[in-house]
Amino acid sequence: MRSILACALALLAPIPALAQQVSAPPPPSSSAATTGTLDQRVAAILSDAPEGTRYGLVVQRLDGRELLAMAPDARFMPASNTKLYTTLAAYRQLPALQQAAEGTGVRLERVSGDTFDIVLEGRGEATLSSAPDCRVQCLATLADAVAARTRRVRNVVGDASWYPDERWSAGMSWNNIPFRYGTAIAALLVDDNEFALSVTPGPVGAAARIQSDGYYRIDNRTRTVAGEKNALDIRRLPGSDTLVVDGTFGQNTEPGLYRLGVDDPARRAAWRLARLLEDRGVAVSGEIVARYRPLLPADDPDSRGNAPAAPSPHEEMLAQLPPEALAADMVTINKQSQNLHAELMLRRVAKIEGSGSMADAQRALADMMSAAGQPRDGFVLADGSGMSSYNRLSPRVTARLLAWAAGADWGEAWRATLPVGGIDGTLARRFVATPLAGRIFAKTGSLNASRALSGYLTAASGELLAFSAFANDIPPGGESAAIAALDAALVAIAAES
Repeated sequence: MRSILACALALLAPIPALAQQVSAPPPPSSSAATTGTLDQRVAAILSDAPEGTRYGLVVQRLDGRELLAMAPDARFMPASNTKLYTTLAAYRQLPALQQAAEGTGVRLERVSGDTFDIVLEGRGEATLSSAPDCRVQCLATLADAVAARTRRVRNVVGDASWYPDERWSAGMSWNNIPFRYGTAIAALLVDDNEFALSVTPGPVGAAARIQSDGYYRIDNRTRTVAGEKNALDIRRLPGSDTLVVDGTFGQNTEPGLYRLGVDDPARRAAWRLARLLEDRGVAVSGEIVARYRPLLPADDPDSRGNAPAAPSPHEEMLAQLPPEALAADMVTINKQSQNLHAELMLRRVAKIEGSGSMADAQRALADMMSAAGQPRDGFVLADGSGMSSYNRLSPRVTARLLAWAAGADWGEAWRATLPVGGIDGTLARRFVATPLAGRIFAKTGSLNASRALSGYLTAASGELLAFSAFANDIPPGGESAAIAALDAALVAIAAES
């Protein structure tokens, strides 16, 4: 996840990988960092962070004994450490979730004669793809089934009624919505609900060349300039179908690929299916239609277990994809910090005993905390990804939850979904050339003035420890220094534990 400021700065160049751009932490500058107790040395290391940064840190043995605690019960904005809670709630119920999973399907609704409406029905899959090189969860497979059955289609309907319509969780910043990390959530979506935009320089003084698949109307206000420097501003108001591309693009610059968010996932998926049908010679004469199920009030007795009505007898399920592999998707969620997939995974958890709403998800998270022996008031989570500014966690409760997970029969498999320091995921460039390279397994977090890192580390003694660390209220421009201080503190703790 990115800060609001980074949302704007990211448009100056194609979006890079999400790995933190931080390598080995620098040596601490304070002499106190090498003297005194471990607590004092860690405090001295963290004092090198930008002034005003607020840290919380707990390191504990898996039996619950704490080795170090700084502001252990204070509440912090966790950013993507929220995904720890989401994937833990899913992994403890993984067999039931996989058994209940259903794949995306297409259904025929006869209009007259050989003319049909085609209904594309989502079941909360995160990996449905319309890419030309797709191998699994392919929308093309469903298009082939339709083309083999009929050559005339009226409307193409995208049905996302499997979950209630909660496209953005409470506390989501509106200015993140146009971007891929803030894209809308629904039971039906395709291609990570992203819209790709390619920008290529034109002649100096002329507009840059912009290519897309045509889903959004492009308002091209760009100008090509000499050199290699880009200064693009890509913006779209929430709910608008017009994408404004403004600014300058260097003539000697490589083409840029920008991945943006979509507000109406069901319509986007139906639109992509319609294009695939036309490619197969199927005439689409009607409209692209989206169906959503309104969110019921939280206190309505029907709000739990309110699944969409069964299809009427005249509807025929023509083809359905197999369910996606949920364990593999949890690797994607944690190692890549994939926001959309995390939100959909939490809604799967919420669907087990409810409607798939965020209210049901919060109940499921509370049930997990009770199973882990942790207080229900030890966390506040408004979403499954960490994009909500309403989320709050404490280091102590998070570390204890991680220790509980380590003792579960699925704990080792879940731990393997986490990024590994200096090796992969969002930790690929952190802890390189330190004793923790390949020995720290943790989830990163980044949002606004907040950074987080929680998981497990292997100490110099060989013991596996659980830890949770948060840095909040980081001043602008101080993020890298705050992360470096935190990483140096963890290296020091591991060396003496």
